[in-house]
Amino acid sequence: MEDKTARMLDFDAVKKELCRYALSEEAKAVIRNMKPCFQQQAVKQQMQETTEAKAILKKGNVPVHSMSGVTQMLDQFNRGVIFTPSQFEGILQFIQSGNRLKRFMKEKASFGPAVSNYAEVIHELEELEKAIATSIRNGGVDDHASKELAKIRKQIVVHEQRIKDMVNKIVHSSATRKYLQESFVSQRHGRYVIPVKKEYQKQIDGQVLDSSASGSTVYIEPKGVQKEQEKVLRLKTEEAMEVQRILSVLTGIAEAHEGELRSNAEILVHYDFVFAKAKYSKALDAHPVEIVDSSILDLKNARHPLLHREAKPLDIQLGERFRTLVITGPNTGGKTVALKTAGLLTVMALSGLHVPASEESRVGLFEHVFIDIGDGQDMEQSLSTFSSQMTNVIDMLTKVNRHSLVLLDELGAGTDPAEGMGLATAILERFNEKEAKTIATTHYNDIKSYANRHPDFENARMEFDLKTLMPLYRLTIGKPGESQAFQIARLLGLPPEVLEKAFEITYGTK
Repeated sequence: MEDKTARMLDFDAVKKELCRYALSEEAKAVIRNMKPCFQQQAVKQQMQETTEAKAILKKGNVPVHSMSGVTQMLDQFNRGVIFTPSQFEGILQFIQSGNRLKRFMKEKASFGPAVSNYAEVIHELEELEKAIATSIRNGGVDDHASKELAKIRKQIVVHEQRIKDMVNKIVHSSATRKYLQESFVSQRHGRYVIPVKKEYQKQIDGQVLDSSASGSTVYIEPKGVQKEQEKVLRLKTEEAMEVQRILSVLTGIAEAHEGELRSNAEILVHYDFVFAKAKYSKALDAHPVEIVDSSILDLKNARHPLLHREAKPLDIQLGERFRTLVITGPNTGGKTVALKTAGLLTVMALSGLHVPASEESRVGLFEHVFIDIGDGQDMEQSLSTFSSQMTNVIDMLTKVNRHSLVLLDELGAGTDPAEGMGLATAILERFNEKEAKTIATTHYNDIKSYANRHPDFENARMEFDLKTLMPLYRLTIGKPGESQAFQIARLLGLPPEVLEKAFEITYGTK
């Protein structure tokens, strides 16, 4: 389906709405790339998955993962990148989410046997899960990730405590207390220091490591603790090397499971996509429809999905008793909405979505959907509405076949009425000869008469209330519509003699 068709049918707008129900960017990308399918079994399967997912939603919240950062991490595999603890926590959450979803879908298999099958092949990755869970905690590498790391960190604690005791002894000594700015122990550049008044810095034996912004305080590392602090720094270097070694080993274990992780990612994205369709179906009060192996439409109580409750239900048939449906009626009477509803619901159904229509509805397989609707003026090419429509129609005529759905709004408008009517009739006949299924809106009376005589054509009208002068937005197939111009003019008070003259000019009789 061409991008222009998706836009004119509002299918892009539907996909935008559907994206609101997906959690992951990956599932939203799947939605944006969604296209109707021409394979009956594939469409039925997609529709069934949506139906089952909707049934499962009624049983509780589905633990679908948001996939935040997972794809980016997988793309770094085997590129010499060592993952950070926070990245490993993301991988762990991803594995655990997959396992939760697997258990959940197993419990709900009776409500959705088809959609639950995907969960059966989710890899549980117990080895990788255990390796990460025992090594990573609270955004860092856990002490017990290795015996060597535990040993190093224990030695660091012992030596740092010795330093604190030594420094505290100096701070609280009556002999040195008067030289201090404050009686507390501080750190500068990872080393323990004491705050000394600048004028007394020579009274404390040690090395100045820093000073205050005002310069009134200097931070001195007492000479007696320097040796211990060198040991701590050496141990912290060893700690950093051991942490890096552990992260490198974990990265290798994770990379060894890249295939399983990518497989799980695909499954979780698919579940996000399927349950987004189910949530959208619930929001629309939509239903599955029967997908039939022929190019027909039989929509019952169909509503345009973007008009929500404002949309009036329509019954639309095409392709069984007739191949071309000609819709007539007054302006703003709903002809264009009926046209777009037929096309949009067809595309939605063939994309595996539920549609806002009765479950008794049937949608056939259409290989192509062509549409020309609204004011198609092309300012860049200086094409008028009529020229733009003819350009589109000429392109359609080279592509249509018996599996095509053609939607034409006000065919032949924008030019001389007599010539426009002739062109419109000939074009509709040509589409019929190619066995395309066509819905066209028009104001031309001669086309309505032609449709009455032609065995492959059928008339339809949008109903109008002459008492209130308001459209009813109800489609009736089998009867042509009227413009109601004379009746509306009469009810609005146009003088009778003007109406009589208008009637005589139009129909050649009084």
